[in-house]
Amino acid sequence: MIGFFTNLFQVTIGTILDVLPIILILSLFQIVVIRRKPANLKRVLIGFVYVFLGLSLFLVGLEQALFPLGRTMAKMLTDPEFLGIVKGSPVRWGDYAWVYVFAAAIGFATTVAEPSLIAVSLKAQEVSGGTLRAVGLRIAVAIGVAIGVSVGAYRIVSGTPLQYYIMAGYAVVIIQTFFASKYIIPLAYDSGGVTTSTVTVPVVAALGLGLAAAIPGRSPLLDGFGLIAFASVFPIISVLGYDMLISWLRGRDKKTNEEIKT
Repeated sequence: MIGFFTNLFQVTIGTILDVLPIILILSLFQIVVIRRKPANLKRVLIGFVYVFLGLSLFLVGLEQALFPLGRTMAKMLTDPEFLGIVKGSPVRWGDYAWVYVFAAAIGFATTVAEPSLIAVSLKAQEVSGGTLRAVGLRIAVAIGVAIGVSVGAYRIVSGTPLQYYIMAGYAVVIIQTFFASKYIIPLAYDSGGVTTSTVTVPVVAALGLGLAAAIPGRSPLLDGFGLIAFASVFPIISVLGYDMLISWLRGRDKKTNEEIKT
């Protein structure tokens, strides 16, 4: 218990030092540029205390729970006995089907629970007047992350170069941009950023490093990183694809109605 509080204290001090530049910049602009006392100053100060405590507890939780859990799951799913293969046999990507399923499932679940995505989707629904549903956007983004993390897990297992996947992904994004609705393009591009936040990044990063450490012939440094890149690219593809699908369905329904009238 003493070790926990010692670790929490050290992490809190580090968090304060990390957040301090933000506080200094905001204070500088408030005093020098705006020259007005902030509204609800007491509430703002209390909010910063909550930020310090929340970030500190979150970082300790990552260190003691999420990162070890990701490594443990990766180790268990790649265990030769679980896979039914002979230890030391050549790595075949088809033997790791459960790894891909787990990667997709954990990618979907963490994205749906991502606070930044929830905030952005609600704001998008508000700004669009309800035309763009928050739930639909969250599911579209989560599906993209699920596919991306699963493909990234396959890349780690197969040991293929990362850059080819990323270049191909952005090539698809560029092509989709020409056909998607103008109003969805900025939101789709932002969707690739909101997924790489507090919940998704630690779990996905731990999964990638755990897989690279558990699979024979893979290097955590060379192969373990890169899953976050997949989690950034594929949501853009899925959101643009979602918009193109909705546009096509609306066009088909409109054409059908016109044919019925005539």
